[in-house]
Amino acid sequence: MSNSLKNVTNINKKEFQKDLIGWFEREQRDLPWRKDQDPYKVWVSEIMLQQTRVDTVIPYFNRFISEFPTIEALSNADEEKVLKAWEGLGYYSRVRNLQSAVREVHEQYGGKVPNTPKEISSLKGVGPYTAGAILSIAYGVPEPAVDGNVMRVFSRILSIWDDIAKASSRKVFEEAVRAFISHENPSYFNQALMELGALICTPTSPSCLLCPVREHCHAFEEGTQNELPVKTKAKKQRKVQLAAVVLKDTEGRTVIQKRPSSGLLANLWQFPNVEIHLPVLGDREQLLSNLKEEYEIQCDIGELVGHIEHVFSHLVWNINVYEGTLVEPIKSSDTLKLVDQEEIESFAFPVSHQKMLRQYYKKE
Repeated sequence: MSNSLKNVTNINKKEFQKDLIGWFEREQRDLPWRKDQDPYKVWVSEIMLQQTRVDTVIPYFNRFISEFPTIEALSNADEEKVLKAWEGLGYYSRVRNLQSAVREVHEQYGGKVPNTPKEISSLKGVGPYTAGAILSIAYGVPEPAVDGNVMRVFSRILSIWDDIAKASSRKVFEEAVRAFISHENPSYFNQALMELGALICTPTSPSCLLCPVREHCHAFEEGTQNELPVKTKAKKQRKVQLAAVVLKDTEGRTVIQKRPSSGLLANLWQFPNVEIHLPVLGDREQLLSNLKEEYEIQCDIGELVGHIEHVFSHLVWNINVYEGTLVEPIKSSDTLKLVDQEEIESFAFPVSHQKMLRQYYKKE
C-alpha cells in the first residue's frame, strides 16, 4: 500500500461506511438521475456533471432524457439535434463521445450498458471515474469513482498530501476508495462521498461540525482541513482577441458558418469571426479580408455594436462584435448558410455566440 495511505489502518472501516451511508440515506438531495438506477441515465448525468454544477445540469438532464429517453433514441439521433440539446453546457466533445459510445453499446451490446470494468472502459469518453460511477451506482459493483470531490474528502480523512492536480495522484485515491468502499452498498458509498464533497467537505471553509465522518478524519483532528487538499495552480489562461460580425442580407437573413469538425467547439455554428493578429490593421480590415478569402463574401462592415468576453479553462476570448451588410449574394453550403430569424433557433451555437444572438442579432 502507498506510503500516502499510512492512516488507512487507523480508521474503523465498518463504522466509517455506516456513518457515511447513514448520512446519505437521510440527507441526499432529490436529483432526477437518482429516481432509478438506469445505467443510461446514470451515464448521461455523470457526463453532464463533468465540469458543470448540479443546479445547472438538472434542467439539461430532464430535457435531454425527455428528447433521448433510451440508448436507441440517442444512438439514432441526428448530431445537430444532440448538439442543440447540449447547447450551453460547453465541453461539446463530451456529448459527441457520449453519442459515439452509445452507438457502440446499441450495436455491439444489444443496447445494454456493459457491467464489467474492461468493457465499459473501452467505450469512447468513458474514463476511470465515469466507469466507476456507472458500475457502482447502476450495477452495485464495488469500483472506485474518484473525482475532485472524492480526492478532497479522502485527502482530509487520511491526511494525504499528494498534489491532486497531478495525474499520478489519482491512483493513490483509487487505492484509498478500494480500501474503504462498502461491498454491500457501493452505490450509496460512492454517491455519499461525492455528496459529502459537494455539500460539507467543500474546497474552502468545510463544515466540519456538520460532517458525519469527522470522528474518522485526520485533518479535523490535526486542524489541517483548510490546508488540504494540496493542489498546484493551473497554467495562466491565454488571451485571444477576436472580431465577429452579425452579417445580414437585404431581406434580413443572417450569415452563419459551421466550425471545423474537430478541435475546440467542433461542428457548432457561429457568426463569422476572425482572430486579430495584427491590431494595427484594424478589426474591419481583417474581417473583410478573411470573409473574402475564405468564403468569397463581399460585404460592408458597419459599427462596433458590443463586446463579449468568454472564459475557457485554458484561454479567454475577447470578442468585438460588429454589424454588417452583404453586398452580393453568398454561395450557401453545408458550412455556410443564410438563415432567417425562425431558422436560426434550430442551430447549436457556443455560449459566446449565443450571447451575440441574444444581444446583437435583433438590432436593426
